[in-house]
This record gives sequence, structure tokens and C-alpha cells, in this order.
Amino acid sequence: MELLDFYKGKRVLVTGDTGFKGSWLVRILHLAGAEVTGYALKAPTEPSMFEILHLGETIHHVDGDVRDFAHLKQVFDETKPEIVLHLAAQPIVRESYRDPVGTYAANVMGTVHVLECARQCESVRSLVNVTTDKVYENKEWEYGYRENDPLDGYDPYSNSKSCSELVTHSYKQSFFTDGRCAVSTCRAGNVIGGGDFAADRIVPDCVRAAEKKEPIIVRNPHSTRPFQHVLEPLFLYLTVAKAQWENAELAGCYNVGPDDCDCVNTGRLADLFCETWGGGMHWINRYDGGPHEANFLKLDCSKVKKVFGWKPHFHVEEAMAATVEWSKKWLAGADMREVTDEQIRAYAARFEEK
Repeated sequence: MELLDFYKGKRVLVTGDTGFKGSWLVRILHLAGAEVTGYALKAPTEPSMFEILHLGETIHHVDGDVRDFAHLKQVFDETKPEIVLHLAAQPIVRESYRDPVGTYAANVMGTVHVLECARQCESVRSLVNVTTDKVYENKEWEYGYRENDPLDGYDPYSNSKSCSELVTHSYKQSFFTDGRCAVSTCRAGNVIGGGDFAADRIVPDCVRAAEKKEPIIVRNPHSTRPFQHVLEPLFLYLTVAKAQWENAELAGCYNVGPDDCDCVNTGRLADLFCETWGGGMHWINRYDGGPHEANFLKLDCSKVKKVFGWKPHFHVEEAMAATVEWSKKWLAGADMREVTDEQIRAYAARFEEK
């Protein structure tokens, strides 16, 4: 595959490799033959995909915190990455209300530290900062947000990611205009997939309920989100990093999300899980009056489609089917590295068809 062939032998640093998305990403890069260094705190959940797949045995992983600039710079100096994919973050909205200071420290100063290390490391030629669809000023409208819409973010998580975008833009203008390193941001919608064990996320909550044979508790079934399988944005991040390496003019900010038909509310996603899982699974509406979260959120992805010829390859039903397949096989004690590799290769084959 042309995209993955590009990464063979490349030195790639992934921050946040112990997280859900990071674990999938470093596995893709390992299969592609990249020289991968991961930098992250210990896996944020128990269990975790990183530990289930024993990914620390397959890449060069360094336990570290992006808030620790001196240690992060030491890793840059030692590994001399050519490509940096920055995923490390505090990613949960509700946790950001519980710990706003920690959220801003990780998501804003963590980004500053990554960019400063890249500025001081002459080997870095391509950097992608992964943010979120929640960076936009949310007006609860039915239209998808475009890359030139105002940034804001209501809650501490969303706002910290908006700040991360602004920090990246400032660094690009101030320090990366010489063409040595191309820098982009990618704003992805909500991701689902096997291996997500986070708290306060609908699909992990569904899997935990299925494991216990209990009804699923849905706290806000009417919230509409751009749900997509985790492999969709990951392949886009890799596409952007490759493209801007080859042509710096392609560096920019890019939305990545599903088509409109796959932007569904949480209740519909729970329905899909129950239908796909079977066994009489059902869910209960238990709105808990928790902290503010956006009710309606959708992305306009026409820019990334036009620039890269990208398109989603899974409808939400297929994304859920792949998620359930992974989760059931994990509960059955299957070889999960083999299951994961199989899903990556199957998606890569579809991606190559475009």
C-alpha cells in the first residue's frame, strides 16, 4: 500500500501511544515498518489496548509526560524523529470539569512542549497535532463546522483543545516558515472501535454492560455526534503527515469525520450496539443532569475530501460491527494482536481502493 510503504524505515514519534487511538496508531506504523518511538504516561485505563496487545514489546516506548519539557526534549534529541504525531492529551470532557488545571496543562502546555522540541530538533520534517471536533464555537446548528469557523470550546477540555490549535498556528507563523518542518492540525469527530476502555464514553459503557449482562445506562441519548471508526482518522493523520512531507503547501487544518448520514445521536448508537451484540441487550435512559456538553455537533469534511481525495470507508453500522467483533473476541480470549492486525489490513485494503 502506497501510504504505508512511505513509513517504512521512517523515524516516527507518537505522543500518547498508550491511549486508545495511540495504540491503534503505533500498531499501524509497526506493521508499516516504521521505527516507532512512543512517549506517554502509563496506560490510562485498566484494562488497556496497549497492554492487551503488549505493544511495548513491538516499539520503543518511553514512559513520559508531555508536561515535562526537559524529558521530552531528551527523547527528541536521542531518537531524532522525522515525523511527529501528537496525540497525548486529557481527552474526557467530564474529567476536564473535575481537573481543569491538569487538562489545560496537558492539552495546552503539552502542545507547546511538543512544538518547541520540534523547533529545536532539526530532523523533524512533518508534524501533525491531533485536536478534536469540539474546538469550534458550538452554536447547536444543523450545519457541519468548517475549518474557517470560529474556535472557542465551552468546557475546559474543548477550550484547551482550541488553545492547542491557536498555539500550533502561532508556532507555524513564528518558527516554521522556513519550510524545514510542515505542521498541520487534524480535528476528528468521535471515534469508536475495539480497545477503548475509557470511562464516560458510550461504547466502552456498552461493552462493560454487555460483559456484566446488565442494561446499558445512557446519560444523554439525544446528543448527536459524528461517530466514526478509529481507523478512519488515523489513516487520515498518516495521509496528512506524508502529504505535507512531500509538499509543505498542503499543511493546514483539516476536519475528519463521517458523512452526514452517519452523524447519529447517542441513543441510536446504543441501539446499534444492542442490535449488533445480540443476547437481549438493551439500554435505559438515565439523564443525570451532568455538566454542560454540546447537544449537536457535526463536521464539514469537504476540504479534506477535495485536497486528498479522502472519504469515509465505514458507515456507522460497519464501524459498530468492527467494534463489537473486536470486543467479543477479547472477551473470548482470542489473540488480540492478530485480531487487530486483521482489522487494520482489511481497512487498509478498502482505503487503497479510494
